[in-house]
Amino acid sequence: MSTPILETKDLTIQFGGHVAVDEVNLTVKEKELKSIIGPNGAGKTTLFNLISGQLSPTKGSIFYKGENITN
Repeated sequence: MSTPILETKDLTIQFGGHVAVDEVNLTVKEKELKSIIGPNGAGKTTLFNLISGQLSPTKGSIFYKGENITN
C-alpha cells in the first residue's frame, strides 16, 4: 500500500474554550478526491487553514507524503 499524499491524525484546534476542529482524522491517497461538508460554522475553513499552515493545531499532526509538516 502506498503512502497517502495527505493525512491528519487527531487534528484539533481550540480558541479559548471553543473547540473549532475536534480530532479530525483524514487520509487522502494519490488520485483520490475528498470533500468536506457541513453547515456554516462547522469548522471547514478552519480545517483548511490548519492543513495549509495558516493556523497551528492545539494537538494532532499533519503529514504530506509521510513527512510530518505540522507547524
